[in-house]
Amino acid sequence: MSITTEKAATATAEQAATKAPEAAGPARSGDATPVAPVRKGTLPRVAGLTGRALLTVVTRTVAVAALLALWEIAPRLGLVDRTFLPPFSEVAVAWWGLLTDGQLAQHAQASLVRSLSGFGLAVALAVPLGLLIGWYRPLADLLGPLLEVFRNTAALALLPVFVLLLGIGETSKISIVLYACTWPILLNTISAVRSVDPTLLRLARSMDLPAPKIFQKVILPASVPTVFTGIRLAGAIAILVLVAAEMVGAKAGLGYLVNSSQFNFAIPEMYAGIITISAIGVAFNQLLVALERRFTSWRTPTGN
Repeated sequence: MSITTEKAATATAEQAATKAPEAAGPARSGDATPVAPVRKGTLPRVAGLTGRALLTVVTRTVAVAALLALWEIAPRLGLVDRTFLPPFSEVAVAWWGLLTDGQLAQHAQASLVRSLSGFGLAVALAVPLGLLIGWYRPLADLLGPLLEVFRNTAALALLPVFVLLLGIGETSKISIVLYACTWPILLNTISAVRSVDPTLLRLARSMDLPAPKIFQKVILPASVPTVFTGIRLAGAIAILVLVAAEMVGAKAGLGYLVNSSQFNFAIPEMYAGIITISAIGVAFNQLLVALERRFTSWRTPTGN
């Protein structure tokens, strides 16, 4: 009885061995192509990322939408005098009218050329000078009192001086923007160099690196975040100071548009100019933030 059982088991094993190569053979052309299985966590992860992106967009726009809704409703309900604060829809219509007839583009171009010229010159001048003053102590001791005098002198207080010396043309406006933007960039750059982690400096010196290499490999990368803080402050100041200068003496520019609209009692056009100034300021700041992230990509992100 046991011999019969052993023969049956042997026959079964031989049949399985014979069929195994056939099962393991290549698939025929008519066979269905196997589909790779979808990972279980992929779809929930994509849905989570989409949900977080939508939540971020809603969170960042809800306050602005609420402000615009209040702006539209308050004049219509008589909460404020619509003569001095017209509904937002009327301001939007006035903005579109200024855009279609070319006035808005003309004034915006004049303001952008002036502000970007002064801002660019300030960056090119203040960043190298700030690095030198922060790195070389004798130069800081020499220029320190002079810097304290000018940093505490408001740019708008010197506007009549710039107009008297340089006239009411483009030179005076670009110069006042250059003067106003120089100080936040310069002072933040000096602070950035002086606040570099001393441990990094000691480590670099222990490796017998020359001073130019320490400056290039340690000082410059560590200073970039604080330098960009000054650059962003200067970007906001450039728009502010230029608008004030254009209100005093100019025949084109967003500041001139706002001022002339007020004198002509074209209130919707005045608010349209103000909104354009704000939009340009926000866009310029976002551009600087993107550049900062590009140049500080080595930093470890913080926060949620």
